[in-house]
Amino acid sequence: MHLRLRIYEVDVPIHDTSHPDRRGVYVFTGVADSPAASLRRAHEVYDAALAAQQAGLENPGRQPDSWGARGLRPG
Repeated sequence: MHLRLRIYEVDVPIHDTSHPDRRGVYVFTGVADSPAASLRRAHEVYDAALAAQQAGLENPGRQPDSWGARGLRPG
């Protein structure tokens, strides 16, 4: 059996709760075998980046499987 991996992009809309007119998108990209797997990995790298930010640590960056978050904006 040959597993086919593709590069996925997961776009997550964001907004600043104190300034409703400020909106943007977090973009996560990486290799996955399905849309569901790409969504799962995007959630995982977001959670890891958020945990690092809250702990005052450096962003974990790109993971060995190509998924990662460069950083999160406060707010």
